[in-house]
Amino acid sequence: MLPRVAANESAAPAVQFAPSYVRDLARSLASKPFEPPDEKLPDALKDLNYDQYRSIRFLPEHALWRSEKLPFEAQFFHRGFFYKSRVDLYEVTNGRAAAIRYRRDDFSFGKDIGQWPELDLGFAGFRIHAPINKPDYYDEVCVFLGASYFRAVAKGETYGLSARGLSIDTGETKGEEFPLFKAFWLEKPAPNATSLVIHALLDSKSAAASYRFTIRPGETTVFDVETSLYPRVDLDHGGLAPMTSMFFFGPNDRKDFDDFRPAVHDSDGLAIYNGKGEQLWRPLSNPHDLQVSTFADLNPRGFGLMQREKAFSAYWDLESRFEHRPSLWVEPIGDWGEGSVVLFEIPTKEEIHDNIATFWRPKQPIAAKSEHNFTYRLHWGGDAQKTGALARFTRTGIGSRGDDRKLVVLELSGDKLKGLDPNSITGQVTAEKSEVVNLVTQPNPETGGWRLSFQFSVKGQTSVELRAVLVQNDTPLSEVWIYRWTA
Repeated sequence: MLPRVAANESAAPAVQFAPSYVRDLARSLASKPFEPPDEKLPDALKDLNYDQYRSIRFLPEHALWRSEKLPFEAQFFHRGFFYKSRVDLYEVTNGRAAAIRYRRDDFSFGKDIGQWPELDLGFAGFRIHAPINKPDYYDEVCVFLGASYFRAVAKGETYGLSARGLSIDTGETKGEEFPLFKAFWLEKPAPNATSLVIHALLDSKSAAASYRFTIRPGETTVFDVETSLYPRVDLDHGGLAPMTSMFFFGPNDRKDFDDFRPAVHDSDGLAIYNGKGEQLWRPLSNPHDLQVSTFADLNPRGFGLMQREKAFSAYWDLESRFEHRPSLWVEPIGDWGEGSVVLFEIPTKEEIHDNIATFWRPKQPIAAKSEHNFTYRLHWGGDAQKTGALARFTRTGIGSRGDDRKLVVLELSGDKLKGLDPNSITGQVTAEKSEVVNLVTQPNPETGGWRLSFQFSVKGQTSVELRAVLVQNDTPLSEVWIYRWTA
């Protein structure tokens, strides 16, 4: 392959790359006023529609490291459509970083894409490929594209929810700020490498930050994330380890949807393993009005948006295959102190929109003019990251029982429930400002698990906070199910 140098340009010299290189860049950026990203594009690329942008394809045979048959490859995204901001990419080899130059010949273009002079346009983002499903085929493993968004899959999965580098002012009336990854450094992997290291520089009006991702694809794809954050102003509403997903409807929330499918969602619940050792499960909903839930904690052990329902019969969608969407679990490394897991549920009438957001918000503002270091691990894959053997809630069904009552049917599974005397297992249910009746706990022979069902009154209520757990002699057998019913 030819070197990645744009026409009539010489390659910029490689620079020494040390572990602190990107961190020093972020610190320096934060000491200066924010400069908006470069969005200048040739006329032929300024106003591409969705189909035109989709017609621009990177040529796989030009993938970075393809000719060297290394265990990872990188392919690049062209700028245009929603992705106008320039992103600079670098390859790090033997401790030196060299720019990866844009070349028009690395892409194929649709017939209705115009022409423009050969320029160094940079990129919109990139994706990483590795032999995750078959030893002789390089599948797409993760993608970094748009603002600070990135996604990944584990073996046998398809893309679903997204992670983000940082959230700022999510849900605030003044509007959300979207930080951008403006540059990446891809460390060239060794011939026998099982992980890939990527560095990223983030910038926004309120903060700059550096990131180091160590990516290990597999049955569960794991990202070890090290970030150093440098706020320009106090971040009163900063969010760490943020993620976004889609919940359109499910068995707990589908009365307004005329659809052949029983459920449509990339994630069906928020799981939390808090600092007290409690394991919480909060099913998601698509509310009529914005819903914000806050779960205060000290030194959380983990949280994430899960896709627990893995049966095709739960969705009956041959195209979207929601049963193959990954869960994403955040495991903090070290103590994160006081704060809250915050959940936003945003009304949507279309499944194309991400309407779910969650992140960790420190109790105190993230102070300006200082360095804040955080380390955490992202697990993309199944819902099996939390320690302990407590049974899990696998399905939440809610329906009407007359005008004034709702019926809740909860399914549970887990080894903790096997071999127990059914008469020794009871359900404990509470409903804020409401009466709980007809509480039944029983084995479910069809699933091999257990069922907990109850009814509660909704007369005169606009919302009811519910809580349920399965116990044996007051000892918890399951995680704690929590839910907010809204009229």
